[in-house]
Order: sequence, then structure tokens, then C-alpha cells
Amino acid sequence: MFSTIGYYICVPFAALMRLFYNLTGSYGVAIILFTLVIKLILLPFQMKSKKSMVRMSRMSGKIEEIRKKYANNQAKMNEEMQRFYMEEGISPMSGCLWSFIPFPILLALYYIIREPIVYFMNFGGREAGLAVVEAAKELIQGAGIELTTNAAYEQIEIANIINSQFPDFIAQHEGWVNVNYHFLNIDLTAQPSSAFGQLSSGVSWTLIGLILIPIISGALSFLLSKISMSQNKVEGSAAATSKTMMWLMPLMSIYIAFIMPAALGVYWIAQSAFSIIQEAVLGKFYTNKLQSEEEARYQAREADRKRRMEEAKVRQEQQRQQTAQKQSLKDKRRAAQEAKAAKAKKAATSTTEAGRVGDRPYARGRSYREDRYDSEQ
Repeated sequence: MFSTIGYYICVPFAALMRLFYNLTGSYGVAIILFTLVIKLILLPFQMKSKKSMVRMSRMSGKIEEIRKKYANNQAKMNEEMQRFYMEEGISPMSGCLWSFIPFPILLALYYIIREPIVYFMNFGGREAGLAVVEAAKELIQGAGIELTTNAAYEQIEIANIINSQFPDFIAQHEGWVNVNYHFLNIDLTAQPSSAFGQLSSGVSWTLIGLILIPIISGALSFLLSKISMSQNKVEGSAAATSKTMMWLMPLMSIYIAFIMPAALGVYWIAQSAFSIIQEAVLGKFYTNKLQSEEEARYQAREADRKRRMEEAKVRQEQQRQQTAQKQSLKDKRRAAQEAKAAKAKKAATSTTEAGRVGDRPYARGRSYREDRYDSEQ
């Protein structure tokens, strides 16, 4: 079941490789073009990932502040971090996810390289391809030719023998591709680790080229990690993790390129070279873009702050005027009440009432007092 699923995963990659090989006639160039097309297909997703990584890098200072502030409260720190990520539109895992995409492609390419009859030549299915392999093995063994490679790379040797000695077999099997694995005079099916044992019999460009492939692969991988770290500056524990990855990835690429066929090393070199260009271009683009966006957000926040301050001033002035108006009305009412009270008081002591007779308020005079002469007596 898993072999069938793996076969159908490898089929589209093999078709792409076969297309470029038929167009160029060079296995190495086909791998480079294959890598380029895969990078272009994944570019929209990697652009989104790169934007998130650059934004996270620019926010690393604030992230570290949250970690320090809530260092003793893990639950609160996680809550604040999630809230911060949501507010800023940051996906912490997006950059990590896409950095591992080359590995499954590398695995698919490995099977395409080591089993060219089943995958690269495509005879209509895995079972049909294996049947062609068995037929070719019977023909080779019947001719007294002994296969010398291990089972993992047996199909490469079978294909090379059939291509060089059995043209009739090729004619009988439609879909057979006469693959030339040499690129820059280097056999891309050879393992660079095997070159060291052959140096004793003489130094040649083929051996030097085989050894250089893993070294160049590791150097470009290191340069890619260095560029990524310079663009995605992080602080705290994340910085230590980034430094570890900066050395781990190149060492891994060197190891893989040494023990696998050289074709995989060519893929890794192309992958790293295109990624370096992509990192440089996208890093500069998104740094400038996010800087402009942050400046625009800052200006918008400042404008909103000024607007709210002006609105607060207007409300404050309106409240002051309303308060002053209320105070003025209070003063007027108080003055009116005081005037009324004063009038009533004056009226209480006024001779006008004392001198009133009926409707005539001054009938007895203003100064009339009934008890005026009582005191004199």
C-alpha cells in the first residue's frame, strides 16, 4: 500500500524530470530546471511565510518583553503571546513549516534517481515497471553479465548496461529512456564518499568534482542560513535555536550529499542557490513593505489619537460651557430669590402697609405708626 502511494507521489516529479531531460538532454540541467520550477510553484506559499517571519523578526523585542514580564506566569505569558500574535497577524510556525518542504521533494527525487526504470521511464505503473526490470535482469544474466552494485542502486546499473549493449531490448519496450547521467563529466549516479577510495589510483576532475559537490552544497546551505539569520533577527532562547540550525542544516546537507548519489547533491546546490536569491529579494521587499505598513499604522494611530484628543477637548469645552450656563442660571435664581426675600423683608417693615386704609396704601402716610405716641406718654 505504502509503496503504491509513494509511487503516485513520485510520478508527477518524475514526469517533470523526464520533460526537462527530453528538452535539454542533460541530467544535471534537468535537475536544476526541476528545482527552479518547484521553487516557483512554492513561491506564493513561501512569500506568505517570509512575510510572517520578517514581521515576527521585527516584533522580537516586544515578544521578549512579554516573556520577561510574565516569566513567572506561564499561562498568562501564553495568553499574552497568542493575543499579540493575533493582533499583529503573526504565525510563529509558518516559517518552520515551509523550511522542511525540500526534504520530501529530496526523498521523491532520490527514488526517481535510484529507480529510473520504475519511476523515470514510466511504463504505466509500478508493477509494469518492475516487470521490465525483471525482464532486463534476465537478459543481462543470460548474457553472462554480473551485476556488481547493491540492490538499492541496481536499476541504475541495469539501465546503463541495457543502454550500452542491448538496443533491441530498448526497441521492444516503448517508454524506455536512454539516460545519460553525466554532467560536467561527473557521473551523477556515483556516491561522493566512494571518490576517496579511488584517489589512490590517480586524481581526476571526476573525483574532485564528486568531492566538491557535498562541500559546495554545505557552503551554500550555510550561506543561506546566515542570510536568513541576518534578516530574521531574534532574541533570547530563539537566538540560540537559530544558531544551532545555522550549523545543523549545512552539516546535514554535506552528510546527505556524501552518502547519496551526486545528483541529489546537485539538487541541494540548486535548491540553496535559488533560496539565497529568494531570501535576499523577498527579505528586502518585505522589510521595506512592513516598514511602510508600520509607518502607515503609526501615522493612523497618531491621527486617531489627535482626533480623540480634539474630541475630548471639544467635549470638555462643552461641559465647561454647560457647567457655566448652569451656574449662571443658579446665580440668577439665587439673586431673584434673594431680591424677593429682601423685598418681602422690606415690605414687612414698610410704613406703607401700616398706613393703608382699604385700597389706599398711603391713607395715614408713610410714617404712620399706631404706637408712635405710646412711648412718649
